[in-house]
Amino acid sequence: MALQNEWTKALIRWYKTTMRDLPWRRTSDPYAVWISEIMLQQTRVEAVIAYYHRFLQLFPTVQALASAPQEAVLKAWEGLGYYSRARNMHKAAKTIVNLYGGVFPEQYTELKKLPGIGAYTAGAIASIAFGEQVPAVDGNVKRVASRLLGIRENVNQPAVIRDIRNTLTDAIPGGQASAFNQALMELGATVCIPRTPRCETCPLARYCDAYEAGDADSLPVIDRKKPPREVSVAVCLITYRNAVLVFKRRERLLQGMYVFGLAEEITDPAAAQNHWAERGLDMRFIADIGKARHIFTHRVWNMTILHFELLEKPSGAFLRENDAQLADFEQLKALPLPTAMKAAKEAAFKLL
Repeated sequence: MALQNEWTKALIRWYKTTMRDLPWRRTSDPYAVWISEIMLQQTRVEAVIAYYHRFLQLFPTVQALASAPQEAVLKAWEGLGYYSRARNMHKAAKTIVNLYGGVFPEQYTELKKLPGIGAYTAGAIASIAFGEQVPAVDGNVKRVASRLLGIRENVNQPAVIRDIRNTLTDAIPGGQASAFNQALMELGATVCIPRTPRCETCPLARYCDAYEAGDADSLPVIDRKKPPREVSVAVCLITYRNAVLVFKRRERLLQGMYVFGLAEEITDPAAAQNHWAERGLDMRFIADIGKARHIFTHRVWNMTILHFELLEKPSGAFLRENDAQLADFEQLKALPLPTAMKAAKEAAFKLL
């Protein structure tokens, strides 16, 4: 226990003197903490800062977020990726308003019940905003813990995660849960980094099992991820006069976002034209505009951008059945389109 007290004191001392000045560290408002934590999942800090400020300007309170149309929320999220985060935030805001009277739940166990809030995010909000003595264990913290404690088992196994959580819970100094958790996150983000840890500058080097053993660069032990599946996709810019056809995604990937006409496993203009002809669109091929590529977590879209011109306006039945609309230049600017559509969107703006 004495040794544990020593490293926690060293950690918090280091954090208070070296921490980065980030906007979400200037507040303990649970709503703002929540927004930042969701945005920071799988996204670089530098990319998040501008989104964080803009999002809070658009939706300054949980009530404002709950009452906003989903399209407005997705538009504000446009470019951040992993759009299920935004959809879940919107659902959680509605739940907080409807079930909790607009007051953020304060306990870790209650926070975990909200859509899109798992163990890590609940721990972060509960400790930072409310001072609850719970850890916040994300990828950075798993890495720090595996090296510090000498864990050489797969850190994603439930039993190992449970051991890490229990050890960190016991290590949290009384009344300092916020500083402790943020210090561990900061250490993992800036010093105890993947592959090439900066052990020579680490405040915990003298307490670290992996540093002593000389194998910090090989930890943590994690699952090997399958490489993402490569998928060919024809992205069809289907224009009619001064407008382009866009579709609201119903599929889980990019659900609720707007995309152009997509045809998977197709690259050839004739095959793409047949694909849409079978769905009732009469059009002619104009040009192959170019290629684009977008990497998702589990798949890669290798896109061929094709321009087609409609010979007649799509029927109302087609638009309803496919959740589609013809969007002119200004309408296209206002709709939420994912980063995957960036090259196609720029091409569409030129066409319009």
